[in-house]
Amino acid sequence: MSHVFRAVDVVALVAISIGVIVDVSPTSLLHTPVSQVVPYAAGAYVAAAVLRTSGAYRFARSRSLIGQLAHVLAVTAGVGLVVGLTNPLFEGGSRSQRGAWLWAGLVCAVMLVLHTSYWVIVRRWRANGWLNPNIVLVGATPRAEALISDAIEHGDINVIGVFDDRLNRSPLAVLGVPVLGDTHALIGHRISPHVDLIVVTVDPLATARVGELMSRLSGLPNEITLMIGQDDPNARIAAVAHLADAPLAPVGRIPTAEHRAFAKRVQDLALGLPLLILASPLLAVVALAVKLDSKGPVFFRQRRHGFNNEEIMVCKFRSMRQETTDATASRQVTADDDRVTRVGRLLRKTSLDEVPQLINVVRGEMSLVGPRPHAIGMKTGEVESASLVAQYAHRHRIKPGMTGWAAVNGSRGPLHHAAEVERRVALDVDYIERQSFWLDLEIMLLTIPALLGDRSAVR
Repeated sequence: MSHVFRAVDVVALVAISIGVIVDVSPTSLLHTPVSQVVPYAAGAYVAAAVLRTSGAYRFARSRSLIGQLAHVLAVTAGVGLVVGLTNPLFEGGSRSQRGAWLWAGLVCAVMLVLHTSYWVIVRRWRANGWLNPNIVLVGATPRAEALISDAIEHGDINVIGVFDDRLNRSPLAVLGVPVLGDTHALIGHRISPHVDLIVVTVDPLATARVGELMSRLSGLPNEITLMIGQDDPNARIAAVAHLADAPLAPVGRIPTAEHRAFAKRVQDLALGLPLLILASPLLAVVALAVKLDSKGPVFFRQRRHGFNNEEIMVCKFRSMRQETTDATASRQVTADDDRVTRVGRLLRKTSLDEVPQLINVVRGEMSLVGPRPHAIGMKTGEVESASLVAQYAHRHRIKPGMTGWAAVNGSRGPLHHAAEVERRVALDVDYIERQSFWLDLEIMLLTIPALLGDRSAVR
């Protein structure tokens, strides 16, 4: 439903922008100078983007109508102020300036009216139980039974299943909620996409078991929490209220995921597009060298795991003989690999073969910095690399990158042993948890020295 609200806002912003442009333009809409259109088009885009990334469509239960409207007003007034102040840079004249402030006022007023309607609709639907979050419990314990009992009494959350590693001791159901299997079953269960929150209901004093469960579940993209204080009825009621305060938007990601994804996309475009333009002469020289060195196409395209484990087609310079290329990376590169061409050896040693992935970055399929994307079907020994470590799923919370924390810490190239996969995944997870603009900048600055100084990696 949050997508519908956003769509309505976008339509309203576009309509306001068109109306104001028609009002201030001395000619017809089709003949309006671009300089008059730019401020309003940019303002509408920024307003829509900031409303989305700032959480204006999450509609948490704890947010009052005043809080929601204050949030929307802060965003729209800020964008309107920028449009009003910068409008003279694009188009002079009192008529144009009046239009800019008219646009700002209309955007504020219309957005406040719309979001009042959204808040009332969401409030009513929640009162009818239509927006209750779906909860899964891990641990068929007395704590789980108490939580389910409180959930039934208050009707604010839907407990849709219980999972327990000790199935031989577990009942078939807990107060009518079915026990669906162990934690391994949860990782691949068909209900996982519909789960808003996973709650571990094992006694927190059983630190060893809780630690094992949290480690095993950390590979899931869903938010996970540990319930404590359930022996106190008041604490249980507070806990149910907290669980019920799920946002309207999907919560299968960390709370800052949308903000961070938007910031990274801006960062990728601001840096990636100029880098691609500056690298164009180098790309042409390398392409010519590849073509002259061996028969076959200049580029090698390979299916890899992208964001949220979706399939993307990654572009590289071809570094192997055409007849020996391996799209699934089932045979990983070794020292003095006879499949690698003369030019390819230099490209792989310097990672110049990866430069065309700037195209993937600009297209939005990859990021400049992130976990490296693994080839679909890539094997370590006889096992597909992506399945060796359950925490691998963490890697797909953000887009894969051209370079990453693992690469600048010596983990690059093929993975021949499970321990190597585990180390790389640990570094990727560490990056995901700490990702920021400054960490990305540090990684980008360390990438070239790390590549040139890494003589042990085989690529």
